[in-house]
Amino acid sequence: MSEPTAAVPHHDYEKVIKDSSKEVASFETKRTALQKLQNFLHTSPSAVSLIVLVVSVTVFGLLLGSKFFSAFSLSLILQQVAITGIVGAAQSLVIMTAGIDLSVGAIMVLSSVIMGQFTFRYGLPVELAILCGFVTGAACGFINGILVSRMKLPPFIVTLGMWQIVLASNFLYSSNETIPSQQIQADAPILQFFGNNIRLGGAVLTYGVVAMVLLVALLWYVMNHTAWGRHLYAVGDDPEAAELAGVNVGRMLTSVYTLSGLICALAGWALIGRIGSVSPTAGQFANIESITAVVIGGISLFGGRGSVLGMLFGALIVGVFSLGLRLLGTDVQWTYLLIGVLIIVAVAVDQWIRKAAR
Repeated sequence: MSEPTAAVPHHDYEKVIKDSSKEVASFETKRTALQKLQNFLHTSPSAVSLIVLVVSVTVFGLLLGSKFFSAFSLSLILQQVAITGIVGAAQSLVIMTAGIDLSVGAIMVLSSVIMGQFTFRYGLPVELAILCGFVTGAACGFINGILVSRMKLPPFIVTLGMWQIVLASNFLYSSNETIPSQQIQADAPILQFFGNNIRLGGAVLTYGVVAMVLLVALLWYVMNHTAWGRHLYAVGDDPEAAELAGVNVGRMLTSVYTLSGLICALAGWALIGRIGSVSPTAGQFANIESITAVVIGGISLFGGRGSVLGMLFGALIVGVFSLGLRLLGTDVQWTYLLIGVLIIVAVAVDQWIRKAAR
C-alpha cells in the first residue's frame, strides 16, 4: 500500500493564486477589412447613400463644371425632390416597420384636392379647408393602420386596395377638374405658400424645401431620441419580441400609418405650391418615387434598420442623376435605366450588410 500524499499547505494555494495571470480569457477573431466595412455599414445605414451622393455630385461637377456645380443648380435639385422627400419620409416610417404603403401618392393628391375644392366649391375659409385636407390624409392612414394591425392583413394588399379606392374617389369627387393657378393666387394664395421662393445668394429655395428639411430633421430626432422611435425599430426588427418586451405593436402600427397619412397631406399642400394649381392628375408616381428614395437611401425593406436621413440622400441622388444627365443632353430613358440599376444594387448591398447581424 502506497504512503498517503502529504496535504499541500494552505499558504501554497494562496501563492499560486497570487502569482497566476489575472487576464480574462478571450476568444477574439480577427476581422478582415471587408468584414469591418460590412459592420460599419450595418451600424451606419445612411453611409452608402451619402457616399454615392457625394461621388455623383463630384462626377457631374467635373463633367459639367459651373453649369452643374453652382448654387442655383444645386438648389434646383432640392426644389425638384421636395415632394418626393416629404412623401418619402412617410414611406420611410412604414417600411421601417417591415411594411409598405402604396397609397401615399393617392392620399397626397386627394388631400390637395380636398383643400382646393373645400375652398372654392363650398366657400370654406382656406385655413379650415387645409385642416380638412390634413384630416382626410390622417383618416386614410388610420384606416390602413387598423386593417394592418387589427385585422392582420398584409400591408401590400391593404395599401394597394387603398391606392385604388383613393384614386377613384379623387377623380369621382373632383370630376377631374383642375383649379387654375391664377384663381388660387387671387382668392387663396396661402394654398401656394410652399411654392414661395427664398433667395440665399445664388441659391433659390422654396418653403417646400424648408418643410422637407425640417420634417426630416424632426423625424430623425424622434427616431433616435424618443421611446416611440425605439419602439418603431423594435417592431420592424421583430414584432413578437417587441410585444414580449411590452411594446403595444398594434397601437404602434396604427400610429405609424396615421402619421404617414398626415405627412402625405402636408405633401399635398406642398404639391399645390410646387405646380401652382390643384390637379387630380398630379403626383401619380409619388408612391414609386418615394419607394425608390427609401431603397436607394439604405432603409431595409425587411424593417428594423435604416434612417430617414438615408431616404433624403436617396431622393437627392435621383435628383442629381436627373439634372446631371439632362444637362449632358442624354435621353431621359438613361435616367430611368441608371436609377433602376441603383435600386437593384441598393437591395443587394442591403442583403450583404444584413449578414453582419447574423
